[in-house]
Amino acid sequence: MPGSRGWRDGAWPYGIILALCLLLYLPGMSGVPVLDRDEARFAQATRQMLETGDFLRIRFQDEARNKKPAGIYWLQAASVSAFSSPASTAIWPYRLPSLIGATAAALLVFAFGAAMSRGEADPLTARRVALIAAVLLASCLGVVAEAHIAKTDAMLLAAVTAGQGALGLAYVLRRARQPVPGWIAVVFWGAQIAAILLKGPAGPALALVTAAALSIADRDLRWLRGLYPVAGLLALVVAVAPWLVAIEQATEGRFVADALGGDLMTKLIGAQESHGAPPFSYLLLTCATFWPGSLLLVPALVRGWRRRDMPAERFLLAWLAPAWVLLELVPTKLPHYVLPLYPALALLAAAALADGVRFAPRSWPRRVDILVKALWVVVTVALAAALIGLPLRFGSEIALAGVLGAGLLLAGMAAVLHYRAPPAGTTGLLAALALAFVTPAALGVLPGLDRLWLSRAAAELVAQHKPTAGTRLVAVGYSEPSLVFLLGTDVRLTTPRGAAEALQGGGEALVGSREEAMFLQALSVRGLVAQPRGSVRGLDYSNGQRMVLTLYDVAPG
Repeated sequence: MPGSRGWRDGAWPYGIILALCLLLYLPGMSGVPVLDRDEARFAQATRQMLETGDFLRIRFQDEARNKKPAGIYWLQAASVSAFSSPASTAIWPYRLPSLIGATAAALLVFAFGAAMSRGEADPLTARRVALIAAVLLASCLGVVAEAHIAKTDAMLLAAVTAGQGALGLAYVLRRARQPVPGWIAVVFWGAQIAAILLKGPAGPALALVTAAALSIADRDLRWLRGLYPVAGLLALVVAVAPWLVAIEQATEGRFVADALGGDLMTKLIGAQESHGAPPFSYLLLTCATFWPGSLLLVPALVRGWRRRDMPAERFLLAWLAPAWVLLELVPTKLPHYVLPLYPALALLAAAALADGVRFAPRSWPRRVDILVKALWVVVTVALAAALIGLPLRFGSEIALAGVLGAGLLLAGMAAVLHYRAPPAGTTGLLAALALAFVTPAALGVLPGLDRLWLSRAAAELVAQHKPTAGTRLVAVGYSEPSLVFLLGTDVRLTTPRGAAEALQGGGEALVGSREEAMFLQALSVRGLVAQPRGSVRGLDYSNGQRMVLTLYDVAPG
């Protein structure tokens, strides 16, 4: 057993953070089916890289996906090569990089948080605050969700945390008139390169906004010298340019135009794919996406502002506030867009909890804090209700795990609000709340929501009636990417007329009820006959439509 200080020294905090991350992120990695639409597109594009051996161009079936760089696809391909094969429909190998990214982000928050705060507090206090921050980040719903989804954002969070951590440490050291070790610049520029290869300019843009805010507020640019900006920019160009030149050649100059002009600019000037929301939406949504740490939202911001002249808090506010305002103004809004700002929020919240921030009874911070706590209670109750209600709505029966989880959530909520536990106790209760929701949701509730997993049901139906070798399998009226991932790259998503043309030599068709009449008519015109083999029903949650899918065996008349 370690001594009274052992858990705060050496590797113990890293072990605690790693254990918590595994407890939160491993459940559901294989049990929750592949999700529409982004995860299925990422996973299928990675599979096609492995199938074709082309690791440069990104494609979903025959469609080019010139939206994001190839970094996450390469990581997923490495994971699948190590633990599975492209022929498998297991989704967990594609999700593994996200689990690693979310875990790395929490570990990096502890490492850089402790280093940045060391000048303002003794080393043990700094490490205690950093450990609380890491727990808050690891257990927040937004990070937990991204850790379970095979796309870029969890790994981007790790890259951003490394880059911003190095930037903050350079700033704090320069403010203290201490030398900046060369490794900090290496970490900073390496993180920017990783962020670009994962998701383009998002990571460097955040670093630029943060550095600009600090430099303007301090009227000083000299602190940036410790990052060796000229050498770093040169290294960045050398690292990224070969891939960029190669992808431009492979796509005949379309990648940059599609990624920047077609994807990024569309999001900046309008609500892309109906993902619009008014300003302050992120602030309101934080009560859910940063839950359970959102309980500390007001103390975190108030304390941070009061201590804005302290280097660490000054940097964290520069990381958080300017980028948050910009994101609130961008028309396209998705919950994960603010995820790279959550490490700063977690460090501010941890410091507020450790300091035991309290407000005067009738002050405006107290009133706002009461409002936020009320919203936090609403979110907690809603999560408990979801554990019970979702199986009743989309499953076959109530889930015992959900009932137990809901009871633990409500009990934990009462304990957090009623008992004035010390910072370590409150942190433990918040982590326990996250576990009380995530574990039953991932293991017992979500996998059993059969009416939500329409592609899974359709794939099981096809597996029971496999097409004859050499014939085609088509889908009409249901074109979710998850169906392609589960049925294979060769499945064709088409119209009733296209299906009839593709099945001239026989095969199978998975047909939605709304297109069924047109499909049968198109077959009749071409002298084909169809025999139903079975059907499944459920909800296409991507568009909210209830659907019945029927599997037809098609042959010449």
